[in-house]
Amino acid sequence: MTDYLRHLFGLEGKVAALTGAGGHLVGEMARALARAGVRVAALDVDLASASRTADAIAAAGGEAVALAVDVRRKADYETALDAILKRWGRLDGAVFGAGANAPTPFADITIEEWNDILAVQLTGTMLGCQVLGGHMVAERRGAIVTIASASSGPPLSKAFTYSVAKAGVKNLTQNLAREWAAANVRVNALRPGFFPTEWSMAHFITPEREAAILGHTPMRRYGTPGELAGAVLWLLSDAASFVTGAEIAVDGGFTAMTI
Repeated sequence: MTDYLRHLFGLEGKVAALTGAGGHLVGEMARALARAGVRVAALDVDLASASRTADAIAAAGGEAVALAVDVRRKADYETALDAILKRWGRLDGAVFGAGANAPTPFADITIEEWNDILAVQLTGTMLGCQVLGGHMVAERRGAIVTIASASSGPPLSKAFTYSVAKAGVKNLTQNLAREWAAANVRVNALRPGFFPTEWSMAHFITPEREAAILGHTPMRRYGTPGELAGAVLWLLSDAASFVTGAEIAVDGGFTAMTI
C-alpha cells in the first residue's frame, strides 16, 4: 500500500513555485509541499516574508529558495523562472496565491484600489501563467493551481473588487485548462472557504458577520491552513492526472449550504 500511494501521490524531487509564499495560507502550502519532497521556490513581493518560509523549509530538512516577485510585473516572473531553472533545471508546478483585498463600501472604492486588487489577484495570476505556465507548455508537462474563493460566485459582501477578481481567476483557470490540456498541462482552482488571518479578522469579521459565516458553514467552524494541504498535494500529483478545469472547494460545506 505504501508503494502504491507513493506512486500515485509522489511528488519527491519535483519543483514548484508559489506566489504569496510569505503569507498565511500559501506559506503553509509551501511547507506542506516541501514535506512531500518538493523543491520549493517561495515567491513574494516581500522578500523577507518569502525568506522566512524558505528558511523554515530548510530548517525542517527541505530545499527552498526565496525570490522577490511583484506579480504585477512580468519581468519579475521571467527573472524568477531563470533563477529556478538555473538552480534546479526544471519546473513541474505552480501555485498562484498572491492576494490583496479591502472592505471598502462600493460607492467609496477608488480607481487606484480597484486597479491594485485586480492587478494582484487577476493580472498577477495571468502573468504568472504566461511565464511559468508558458514554460510548462513548452516542456509539455506540468500542473498549475490557482486560488479562487468562496467569493468567486456568488459574490461575497464587503469584498466587491476581490469578488470580481476571483470570478476572473476561476474563468481564467477554465480557459487555460481548455487551451493547455493537449500540452499535458493541467490547470485547476482551489476554492477555500473561510480561513481568516489576523488582518481579515480585524477588517472583515465582525461578530455578526462571523455568526453569518459559521451559520452558513455546515461544519460550524473556520478552516485551518493545514487543511488546504491535501488538496494542493493531490492537484499537483499524478493522482489528479485527469483533473483539469476543476474548482475544488475546501470550505467545510459552505458551497453546499442553502437553508
